[in-house]
Amino acid sequence: MQKVLLLLLTSIVITSLHAIDNNIILQEKFPKKLSEFSFFKDTHAQIPSDGVIPYELISSLFSDYSYKQRWVYVPEGKKANFIKDEVFDFPIGSALIKTFYYPIDERDETLGKRLMETRLLLRKNDGWDAVSYAWNETQDEAFIKKAGKTILNEWIDFNGENRSVRYRVPNKNQCKECHAKNDLVTPIGPKARNLDKVFNYPDESINQLTKWMKVEYIDKIDVKLNTPVDWEDEHVSLDARVKSYLDINCGHCHSSTGGANSTGLYLDLTENRPTHRGIFKKPVATGRGSGGHQYSISPGNSEESILLYRMISIDPGVMMPESGRSLSHNEAIDMIREWIDKMEI
Repeated sequence: MQKVLLLLLTSIVITSLHAIDNNIILQEKFPKKLSEFSFFKDTHAQIPSDGVIPYELISSLFSDYSYKQRWVYVPEGKKANFIKDEVFDFPIGSALIKTFYYPIDERDETLGKRLMETRLLLRKNDGWDAVSYAWNETQDEAFIKKAGKTILNEWIDFNGENRSVRYRVPNKNQCKECHAKNDLVTPIGPKARNLDKVFNYPDESINQLTKWMKVEYIDKIDVKLNTPVDWEDEHVSLDARVKSYLDINCGHCHSSTGGANSTGLYLDLTENRPTHRGIFKKPVATGRGSGGHQYSISPGNSEESILLYRMISIDPGVMMPESGRSLSHNEAIDMIREWIDKMEI
């Protein structure tokens, strides 16, 4: 009887250690250490606590070739509301968790990885708030970095080449450069259309939206989604790949409600007006960012297209996106160059 009672008490203690403290999410002051949120049973191994669900996007934002792991937490008894073609309306107390890392060697991920940072978007009483935690050298804890941090990192890529990067943990203002809608901090990725894919969970392989319904994070979705494609999937059309890439990398700013709304260049997946998508579109302001070119996209002539010029550049005053990267995304550049060159005039 005593053994049974001891086991029961031990179970209660363990459960309480791993339970999410909603008060920490809602409090004004952020804790100094990531582990204080209890989002993970094992912080270093990134094993989530009960109620913290991993997820993936169909196409992911480019961030200097870093890899990403994502999790979502919704308080018990609450649900996120579906909004077509928009991010779910998450209830107060929700959290979006994203860890950036590099494998030691992309050819063999069993060799391990180096964690760079874990970013949090926390749904507080007055809206979303963002904070970043940078991982220490021993990789057993991440500490708050409100002012940002530069981390030098090296890894071996799929071709066996040594790569290096000055990885930048953003400061609080830089978070808002991308995560802004109508001047308010907002998530980018967790739209229903970006989650409409099968994910291999520890207990089952299932569509992520179905999983979110099963765990009662959301209600049933009864409308047809404008689902993007994986831009790396060469089995789908080039046009669909490019539009999906531009949507996740550029569409959150280049939209009617984003930070670049005044440009008139809208790259959201649902935008169909040729001029707003950049076809023969002149920039609203000329300068170094145009590279002396006349149009955002000059069909049949990628080298005269501002969009490609700014993707290639790593000049902070020219490059797009203007934050979140220090390297050019060579594979995407090749894809978009081919797309523009194949356009009929």
